[in-house]
Amino acid sequence: MDFKPKLVAFDLDGTLAESKQRVSAEMGELLARLIEVVPVAIMSGASFKQFETQLLPALPLETEYERLYLFPDNAAMCFVHTGGRWQKRYDHSFNAAERSRIMQAIKEATEETGLANIPGRKKEWGEQVEDRGAQIAFSMLGQQAPLEAKQEQHRLHEDARDKLREALTRRLPDFSVLEGGLTTLDITKKGVSKAYGIRKLIELTSISVSEMLYVGDALSEGGNDTVVIATGIKTRQVFGPEETADMIHHLLTGTKRVVSMRQF
Repeated sequence: MDFKPKLVAFDLDGTLAESKQRVSAEMGELLARLIEVVPVAIMSGASFKQFETQLLPALPLETEYERLYLFPDNAAMCFVHTGGRWQKRYDHSFNAAERSRIMQAIKEATEETGLANIPGRKKEWGEQVEDRGAQIAFSMLGQQAPLEAKQEQHRLHEDARDKLREALTRRLPDFSVLEGGLTTLDITKKGVSKAYGIRKLIELTSISVSEMLYVGDALSEGGNDTVVIATGIKTRQVFGPEETADMIHHLLTGTKRVVSMRQF
């Protein structure tokens, strides 16, 4: 990669870690080294609570957190590190009326598409609906479903999620209904997406979009990272954390990694 960005933004699941899995210690070290060179942003449909368990424990104590921007809920929120703690820079949470309307739409849409009770879904995988404040997520198998089950559902029944998205979009035309991860749909306020997050990054950092790079695993047609393309940001498609680690190492050194994360 010849392009030398002045800021790098990453997707989380499928990019820095497998779906809802902890970021590895090596990835944390690579991110910390990259943050020393350029500001870094991480954008995900995950809640901030999930960032706290999935991402932050992997970062070394000496990480320059002031140069790290976190955008949970598909950029419906932004957190920056000031005064020794994470603080909201903005928050587009739903009000009570919006929340009630979305919940009713999910009930009607899942009944219409037959996704309220999916065969094979287990009780211990948790609730299908999660209210994240600024985003409401519907996960077909449940919020705690194992990666293998989600991969199988995605492979065999991807069209089911497409039908549910269509049913929700009809009922919620003034909201954004976006794919998240392998088996989830994320609902946010209209116009709030990772593309919105990129535009907010420009305001927060005064770095132009032409000097930024977005890295994600779902940048091909229909992928949940494709919304950023409209901003004009340069993008890099990766196929999992291993390839992301290679890319970060190359940005830092200009050379190829010799040791694989699978060896740790």
